[in-house]
Amino acid sequence: MNMLVDGEWTTDAGEYTDDDGSFQRQSTDFHDVVEDDPDADHPVEPGRYHLYVSYACPWAHRTLLARSLKGLEDAISVDVVDPFRDDGGWQFTPEKAGCTPDTVTGADYLREIYQLADPDATCRVTVPVLWDKEAETIVNNESEEILRMLDTAFDSIASRDVDLYPEGYQDDVDRIIDEIYEPINNGVYRAGFAESQSAYDEAVHELFDALEHWDSVLADQRYLAGDRLTEADICMFTTLVRFDSVYHTHFMCNHKLIREYDNLWPYLRDLYQTPGIAKTVNLEHITEHYYTTHPDVSPKRIVPMGPDLDFEAPHDRDELPGEPPEALAALTALD
Repeated sequence: MNMLVDGEWTTDAGEYTDDDGSFQRQSTDFHDVVEDDPDADHPVEPGRYHLYVSYACPWAHRTLLARSLKGLEDAISVDVVDPFRDDGGWQFTPEKAGCTPDTVTGADYLREIYQLADPDATCRVTVPVLWDKEAETIVNNESEEILRMLDTAFDSIASRDVDLYPEGYQDDVDRIIDEIYEPINNGVYRAGFAESQSAYDEAVHELFDALEHWDSVLADQRYLAGDRLTEADICMFTTLVRFDSVYHTHFMCNHKLIREYDNLWPYLRDLYQTPGIAKTVNLEHITEHYYTTHPDVSPKRIVPMGPDLDFEAPHDRDELPGEPPEALAALTALD
């Protein structure tokens, strides 16, 4: 495992799996919050905050989706790391298509951002990162917490009236996010990084049982929580949109393709065609990252040419109750 130990970068800090070969995701370390309060340590201010992301990473993708749907592009700036991650960790390579320099600190590697925030940090260096330009520190690097902050705390400076955590739905949204995390969002990784047959079998059975369950739920309702697009759909989308291109083959989740499900596949297309979502999807970065960055899984680092997925095909989900937020209607559907 590559990580910071007492502020120094190391490439041999242990394994991702436990004794029985099961993948164990490491916890995040920065959990401060942005609040819509001028006296807060991190108050809401346009232009003050910055996101470091990878288009390849499903966790970082959540934050890009919230930023886009809420209309926070002018209020929160973004830098994008290279999809290929070697032993040096996430790197800024502005010469590469879709990537940027670090426009805030001029760093070459994302680990330098973590070292600025905590010179003695012992942690993994992950995306997303929410950076406070004025305080010159990391606010948070936990995707679910950043997603919630972008959705709720930044309302006063958002340019669109889009509420992904609406009153009357919040308990269901929280429950669904919890229910899909371990078997689906993290389940594909548990399958792909398993180091024993039993650990793999457990992960894939839980994954496809969960997919079957939500496919059934979506037969009668447009979104996971009913008739409203919510944070739960954001969390499901970032896994589903990567599934057939990456997880099915690279992570050996090959029992079934998403496009073979009666409801999950149209649901995925419906979300993709929601204004503001498609522009956050970069399948070139996604496929390059997974097939080149995990040599234990794909040692030859050959990026496959397919599949050719038509996310723009009609989905007929608009026949079910509910519709995308009205504030998104003026946007181009596939921008």
